[in-house]
Amino acid sequence: MLNKRTLLVLYPLIALLMVAGCTMNPPIQGKGQEYLQGEWQQTPLAGEQKLLTYSLSKFKFTCDSFYIAINTISRVNSGADSCMNKGQWTEYIKGRYEQTGDTLHLRGVFTNADGSLKDNKGCFRFGPYDEFYNIKSQGDSLITLNSSTTILPVQAKLVRRITCTPKPLAY
Repeated sequence: MLNKRTLLVLYPLIALLMVAGCTMNPPIQGKGQEYLQGEWQQTPLAGEQKLLTYSLSKFKFTCDSFYIAINTISRVNSGADSCMNKGQWTEYIKGRYEQTGDTLHLRGVFTNADGSLKDNKGCFRFGPYDEFYNIKSQGDSLITLNSSTTILPVQAKLVRRITCTPKPLAY
């Protein structure tokens, strides 16, 4: 049996060998869904010219990340002109997505146009974005997103295919 003194020398030596033998994998972006990789443009809504307010979105999926630009057109000015910009404005969102079965979960934050975090002093929405969509792929260039928080489904057409090249995560 080993005495206390021997154990006090052995334990740090064993711990040092274990740490030296292990290397951490660099934190790297996940691959995401292959069929989603690319830039998608929401198709125009039927009768959009008759609506008082409507939005059209551009989606970009690269690996397990997403970027959305929501362009809103409104004939009703319900806010400050500096925000409403004569009835047209764009909101930006970025984050990560996961797909389980036919459910696409987008989790991110509202950003400024340059991708920086949007604060609460600006116009429109800020803070976290958390949305679940029922997603249906129709061929390789058309998807339909149905959300429980909106009435109209989003139909998006593939504009440009992107190949996922995972990048190291920035902290």
